[in-house]
Amino acid sequence: MKFSQFSTLLIIISVLLAPLSDARAVRLKDIASVKGIRSNQLVGYGLVVGLDGTGDGNKSPFTSQALVNMLENMGVHVNKDDVKVKNVAGVMVTSTLPAFVKTGQTIDVTLSTLGDAKSLQGGTLIATPLKGLDGKVYAIGQGPVSIGGFQFDAGANDRVQENHVNVARIPGGATVEREVPVSFAGKQEIVLHLNTPDFTTMSRAINAIDALLEGQYANAKDSGTVSITVPEKFAGSEVSFMAAIENLEIVPDSVARVIIDERTGTIVMGKDVKIKELAVAHGNLSVQVSNNQAIPSQVDNTNVTARDQENKLVALHPGVTLGDLVTALNGVGVTPRDLIAILQSIKAAGALDADLEII
Repeated sequence: MKFSQFSTLLIIISVLLAPLSDARAVRLKDIASVKGIRSNQLVGYGLVVGLDGTGDGNKSPFTSQALVNMLENMGVHVNKDDVKVKNVAGVMVTSTLPAFVKTGQTIDVTLSTLGDAKSLQGGTLIATPLKGLDGKVYAIGQGPVSIGGFQFDAGANDRVQENHVNVARIPGGATVEREVPVSFAGKQEIVLHLNTPDFTTMSRAINAIDALLEGQYANAKDSGTVSITVPEKFAGSEVSFMAAIENLEIVPDSVARVIIDERTGTIVMGKDVKIKELAVAHGNLSVQVSNNQAIPSQVDNTNVTARDQENKLVALHPGVTLGDLVTALNGVGVTPRDLIAILQSIKAAGALDADLEII
């Protein structure tokens, strides 16, 4: 065997023998957030001009007043009663100021009409200060708007409209004028918050962090909060430290839960949902879970018996998952509404080992 062939064989063997990563593992950054790193909401009132007769009518006094105030600031003196605002619309301008954004960078803005404007198509937002909840101006928005649709009036009763034309966006339409100070320099402790608090997930995260740092540096305060002491070797390199921590892969755990949306008939269930021994009668349908090992199986490898007759029967062994039950019920033509009623009855009887949440 040649050396190159031998080397290739060693590589293949090493790949095959390497431990396979759990397909359920996710990065810590995807299920947790860092304390102190957050976005901030901005809001302001502005005017969109240049509309083709689709702006606010005279029934929106705030638009007329805002237009007069803007012209006065520009040195143009006008009478409010003489102002017609059919080509102008008053809008609420909103935006989100991301963490670590710097002065001079741009952010997206969203515009929503306040009056009775028909459309913002073709309009331009005039310079609008965007303020935070503290009343300070953090950005200035201005520019041509994009509605992602159109509206066309072909006659008195003939209108063609695509998408919603009273809400618009300006990508990169606001320039940041003030920063929110956030710094990692010199931090001795980093605090993480799990998006979904869970003791098992927290324990796995602590083990992964301590294994990476080769010591006991992570300390859980509860099921959703963990504080991490920055090792001395990462002093002055807190960014690299966070990059290493947030890319750790762990397998998150969760409570068995069934979510039901009665309006749409949608049912979503987790993988760990199981049912106990029970018997349910619903109309012409019978559902039975028993310890009788002689129950025949007519559904592939699910320990389920389903008979589509006048008196429908579904039988299962105890310990099967709720997914097996749903599959069997679908096999005999149960509607989503019937399935929701059956699940609620099973939960009320205490035979469903999961949280049942109705939205």
